[in-house]
Amino acid sequence: MKNNQPKRKVPLRKCIVSQEMYPKKELVRVVKNKDGEVFLDPTGRQNGRGAYIALEPALALKAKEKRVFDRAFGVKVSDEFYDELYAYVDHQKARKELL
Repeated sequence: MKNNQPKRKVPLRKCIVSQEMYPKKELVRVVKNKDGEVFLDPTGRQNGRGAYIALEPALALKAKEKRVFDRAFGVKVSDEFYDELYAYVDHQKARKELL
């Protein structure tokens, strides 16, 4: 007997840098909380305003160059945050390629 369950819909989100739609699992969420702090949210469950970026190191560099999250959240985001974002994205991409 065949399993007649409908295929689950894959949630899509737009990358703030490339403006392309990606499956949510191929993105990382960045959050600004009510205290104005901006940080990575690998779980996707933190409270606050969220924006997504694809797991592509080149996009993380472009985000730093163009200060994308400064504009998205209306606050000054530190260079350290962008460096942390790049390191995280680079690590996740390497992990993905291993699997």
